[in-house]
Amino acid sequence: MKIAAITEDGKTISQHFGRAPYYLVATIEDGKIVNREMREKLGHTQFQEEEGHHHHQSGGDGQHGFGHSAEKRHHRMSEAIKDCQAVLCRGMGRGAYENLIARGIRPVITDIPQIEDAVLAYVSGTIEDHVEKLH
Repeated sequence: MKIAAITEDGKTISQHFGRAPYYLVATIEDGKIVNREMREKLGHTQFQEEEGHHHHQSGGDGQHGFGHSAEKRHHRMSEAIKDCQAVLCRGMGRGAYENLIARGIRPVITDIPQIEDAVLAYVSGTIEDHVEKLH
């Protein structure tokens, strides 16, 4: 099993899915982390550069993180972890959350700051998903 965590430093879980520059992908065997791999992650900064301006994340209904262009960005953000069962973060927009679910990747909003601790809590089934932190 592979579990991703959004990160800036490879040790702690970032506060916001869209801004984090990396995923740390942990491979789990027999309940233990047997491999760690840093992968680059597309984020808001890259999309701003591509579009030449600050992108607007609202769809026609005014909701943050929804609409066709937001879905495309979220899909591209999660492409690097399409082989993972779950992604751990400490904050995320509802649009990204829903996109990950549709892709078959379980997003988990955790209050555990250390990647290793959060991954092991996920594996043991003790991690709490704080969906109230979605924005």
